[in-house]
Amino acid sequence: MTSKELMERRNRVLPKAMYTTSTLNAVSAKGATFTDAEGRTYIDFSGGIGVLNAGHCPTPVSRAIAKQAQTLMHTFFNVLTHEPYVLLAEKLVEILPHGDATKVMFVSTGAEAVENAVKIARQATGRQGIICYTGGFHGRTLMGMTLTSKVSYKIGCGPFAPEVYRLPFPDYYHNGHGQNFDAFVEQELENFKKYLSTVVAPDNVAAVIVEPVQGEGGFYVMPPRYLQGLRELCTQHGMMLILDEVQSGFGRTGKWAAYEHYGVIPDISTWAKSMGSGIPIAAVMGKAEVMDKALPGTLGGTYAGNPVACAGALATIEYMQQIDINRKGEKVGKILLNFFAKLKKECPAIGEVRGLGAMVAIELVKDQNPNLPDADLTKNLVATCSTRGLFLISAGVYGNVIRVLCPLVISQPMLKQGLEIMREELLKLS
Repeated sequence: MTSKELMERRNRVLPKAMYTTSTLNAVSAKGATFTDAEGRTYIDFSGGIGVLNAGHCPTPVSRAIAKQAQTLMHTFFNVLTHEPYVLLAEKLVEILPHGDATKVMFVSTGAEAVENAVKIARQATGRQGIICYTGGFHGRTLMGMTLTSKVSYKIGCGPFAPEVYRLPFPDYYHNGHGQNFDAFVEQELENFKKYLSTVVAPDNVAAVIVEPVQGEGGFYVMPPRYLQGLRELCTQHGMMLILDEVQSGFGRTGKWAAYEHYGVIPDISTWAKSMGSGIPIAAVMGKAEVMDKALPGTLGGTYAGNPVACAGALATIEYMQQIDINRKGEKVGKILLNFFAKLKKECPAIGEVRGLGAMVAIELVKDQNPNLPDADLTKNLVATCSTRGLFLISAGVYGNVIRVLCPLVISQPMLKQGLEIMREELLKLS
């Protein structure tokens, strides 16, 4: 069946809201490539939107999933315990300890992890308020959409959850206006303190939730001093610090967690995407004394911590350890940053190159003006690269950011081939 035929069938039975940015039909995939119905192979710079750090269909993971499916496919974990759940929890506590004692729970998606993190924070503090940030993306559930900044994801879906307050993300590129960077960061921390006096009192705030590196928002990296200052303020006022690592975790920034670059430990964190190589699984982790404040019956779910999903995620993490996924993230990140820094000198349309580890993006603008996003150029770049066998995805509130989320197992020749296609097409278009 051709890709066109499948799209026609899709459009007959799926709602229009399930839009797609591509008409490609993926039939098979391995490593850093996928093949469409016409037999054409593409270099994948999307990684399933950050899900495939360990590559498409890693053999140890596929085997673990198949083996578990032949043994035990489902129990409702709240009433019948199974070992894969406990083994995976132990592995996460091993690689991502949250202080002296850490506890974990599993759900099915990143959005569901965020919902539960908020529930836990509210029970742990006895407060209701949640502070989030512009540009943030935390899912498409009710609380997830409330916390999410991009309005096009929320049209007609309100009313939204109450007691949610939004602050500007400390985005120096757009808001620094030539100011000294360190001074800008201190100013933003002062603004946070003022917010607690003029908008919502800290005694009413259960948690602050933020992505250390924004995903859908456009790969804006939180300045180290800001996150460190935020940690201090949360501790001072008894507010929980929730770090959303759904897109930034498991080697993407060159470490298991982006927050490891900052020298901070969150009270609660959320995980999904590359944790399971495509199997629907997510996690909420936290300091044990915080996690244990949630009351029995308030956490759980029919498929939460499904045996097959847990087996796939455990095999994924063990495979990542075997191949040293964090080292791969470092290497890919260096290549990306060096390449785009050079390309920026050739191409005035690139307003900024930014990233942490291999979580790297370029922002495309008109006239070198941060406030003139060039969404049309971005869209055209995605389309022309696709015709040459490179699959890209955009990001950003204005759709003018190209983010690279290639599998970290990609070979250097293939990575450089993909980047050269980007370079040639961008120079033609801009």
